[in-house]
Amino acid sequence: MKFNPILLVIVSFILFSCNGQTANNSQILDAKTFSEKIVATPNAQILDVRTATEFSSDHIDQAVNADWLGNNFIDGTSKLDRTKPLFVYCKSGVRSQSAATKLEELGFTKIYLLQGGILKWDAAGLSKPSTEAIGMTAREYSELLNSDKKVLINFYAEWCAPCKKMAPYVKTMQTEFADNVTIIRLDADKNKTLMNEMKISELPTLLLYDKKEIKWRQSGFVSEDDLRKQIQ
Repeated sequence: MKFNPILLVIVSFILFSCNGQTANNSQILDAKTFSEKIVATPNAQILDVRTATEFSSDHIDQAVNADWLGNNFIDGTSKLDRTKPLFVYCKSGVRSQSAATKLEELGFTKIYLLQGGILKWDAAGLSKPSTEAIGMTAREYSELLNSDKKVLINFYAEWCAPCKKMAPYVKTMQTEFADNVTIIRLDADKNKTLMNEMKISELPTLLLYDKKEIKWRQSGFVSEDDLRKQIQ
């Protein structure tokens, strides 16, 4: 079989480019392994790259905060030891991966990223137990489902890019399908207790109920056409 030299060059370029976009000194770990690594690392350095508001509401013990989307990210990491392992996390894992590339440029030699972010950490039961209910209770949630119509629950967050993309047509459908479907949007950050109890670890998450029974569940982006097919 004869090789096409031009094709070979193109494939090599694509592979090189993709590899070049990977943070070479970074490793993505699931929540359990991430936790175990922290425990096994003396004086572990933990970096929370969420906003100050997110950080103040809850964070992993001993973590320091440097907002990846803020103006002082570099200053916020200046006191960390670049020669020692750094454990980095955000809400869902997106910001931390972006931050990892910059951290490598700053000279950090070993970076561990929390897969799925603090959402997966919470879902794995690794957060501190809290007696304070944050947001809606399970009983209040159950009452939302008491309807003769179908009920679509949309868990979202203001920082979530797919959630933002979906918001306009979800809001339109709230009115358009009002006769047959009740569509309710719940801010995940304001309903943390419910998120933990329902083991929701990805955003957006949509749940379609009929007579209080789940008929459809989806985590991640859903196109307008696909969503319409589910609720019609």
